[in-house]
Amino acid sequence: MRWLVIALLTIVLAGTAVAATGPAAGSAAFLAGRQNANGGFAEQGRVPDAPLTAWAALGLVAAGGSAAERARAAEFLRARLTDVPGDADLALRVVALAALGDTIDESVLTRLRRHRPDVLVNETIWTVIALRAAGETAPPNLVQAILVAQAKGGGFPWSKGGIPDSNDTAAAIQALRSAGVGGAPVRRALVALRTFQNRDGGFGLTKGRESDAQSTAWAIQALISAAQKPGKPPFRYLSRLRRADGSYRYSVRYGTTPVWVTAQVVPALAGKPFPLR
Repeated sequence: MRWLVIALLTIVLAGTAVAATGPAAGSAAFLAGRQNANGGFAEQGRVPDAPLTAWAALGLVAAGGSAAERARAAEFLRARLTDVPGDADLALRVVALAALGDTIDESVLTRLRRHRPDVLVNETIWTVIALRAAGETAPPNLVQAILVAQAKGGGFPWSKGGIPDSNDTAAAIQALRSAGVGGAPVRRALVALRTFQNRDGGFGLTKGRESDAQSTAWAIQALISAAQKPGKPPFRYLSRLRRADGSYRYSVRYGTTPVWVTAQVVPALAGKPFPLR
């Protein structure tokens, strides 16, 4: 009888995701509760859309969401890979689908390979992360474009010539590390990233701005990707924002867009930088 129970448990576990442990574990149920019947995700009272579904899918993967939830999210995203206006939006969907275990269509990869670095540094950063998520080698011209966009202080802006912010600096670090880049550019970026950290342990989007959950999560992921220890303060800050239902507030003062915020916080809590493996 005992062997039968073990066998049944093995079958059940084989069809489900491996549950996350620690602070990320309770957030999977919250995210799953915001999944629509068509597989998409939406904030309370809103219609599901692809960008939020991509973020929620990444959160589900990091938090150990069920195989059924992830399969439905993949189906929703897979049907929305055509006629995407910007490469950053397309790249986000690719990163999510790759994390969900999908094989990315060649036509989509071709478009990303042909990405031309222009004004938007953020778009190039995401293109590199997406190609690496799909198992592609990062195009040297795109990696070089990211490096050229690095400001004198080490940070990275959303667009060329802009003021560096914590989110794009953290994203650039993850893109560069995924492409195998290390050394001085990454060290300088890490120094710059630390300048966005506040006394409460969290990180703000820009210098002098109050800490928020998403900027703090991005910073944690970037530090981990560069084999740096984030330390306890940023995690303590995030713990202050956690609600009883497993969701996270945007900041101490604001509790907006809980699905989006929670989806971005969970990978950091799980210690998983982008692209998720």
